[in-house]
Amino acid sequence: MRLSSFFVALGFALFVAATAGAESPNAKTLLEDAKRNFQPIVAPSTVGNPVAAARVELGRRLFFENRVSMDGNVNCAHCHLPEKQASDGLPKAIGVFGKENPRNAPSIFNAALNFKQHWRGDRESLEDQAEKSLLGPASFGNPDQATAMSKLKAIPAYADAFTKAFPGDKDPINSKNWGLAVGAFERTLLTPSKFDAFLAGDESALTKQEQAGLRKFIDLGCASCHNGPSVGGNSFQKFGVVNDYWKETGVANPDKGRADVTKNDADLYVFKVASLRNVARTAPYFHDGSVDDLTKAVKIMGKTQLGTELSDQDAADIVAFLGALTGPVPANYSPPDPYPDAPGK
Repeated sequence: MRLSSFFVALGFALFVAATAGAESPNAKTLLEDAKRNFQPIVAPSTVGNPVAAARVELGRRLFFENRVSMDGNVNCAHCHLPEKQASDGLPKAIGVFGKENPRNAPSIFNAALNFKQHWRGDRESLEDQAEKSLLGPASFGNPDQATAMSKLKAIPAYADAFTKAFPGDKDPINSKNWGLAVGAFERTLLTPSKFDAFLAGDESALTKQEQAGLRKFIDLGCASCHNGPSVGGNSFQKFGVVNDYWKETGVANPDKGRADVTKNDADLYVFKVASLRNVARTAPYFHDGSVDDLTKAVKIMGKTQLGTELSDQDAADIVAFLGALTGPVPANYSPPDPYPDAPGK
């Protein structure tokens, strides 16, 4: 009897092991499905193009230049901190003179992959966003573009830097070129991760739990909106397809979203689908920064967008996959030594 019991127990253990193995995602099939929904990040190159390289370097300098803001304390990097994967860790960004922005500051990393900028898509491109930020009441706070550019013109070294970046322009220090230069720099701020290695064919790049999370992310329907190289950022969607989002996030005054831009009721509570690159390190979440825990945010998305109550295990697996979207901070994401002020200033 003892020997018989041993073989029964052994058979049960082998059955459990075989079943567990069958339930884990098949890496090859998963990779094929992933390639249908996502694409790896491809970095641009300025090799052999000195003008493009000069424009990127000027944009880097301008990105960290705080003397253009009305209080002299704010630059683009003010709301995009390297230790927070180019977000700021606040529910809503704080700009010039301590003014609060109306929405959360998303990471600038991989923003070049977005089809529009800002949560409501009211900026057509990185260049458009950079130029208009100069006049934002809670961004740089300038009354007009001429005021902003006069501050750059008062710093002698910028004359040569703009000329190299925009050869042929009679008056290269202008707000359009500011936007072009800052945008050129921001387009280099890409953060490929081990997920890109997986997409490139390395089936071992993701752990079993990360693969399980990716499988659920695809099968549950998350990838219907969060897809492409940025895992989002390429479409608009109503926040609250199934349930009102504010009932889940606890917000008292819901943001009307894109409807305030288009004046169309069909766009009520519609926002740009967020990119999920680096999401594990860019809390708090959503357009209003109302949720500071990623697991909670994932469960809220399940309820509001899919009508699904995610189990703790499903949420944990998806969060594990989202962690695989974190890439290293780009090597060029640091301030250069600032140009000196004009003598006697």
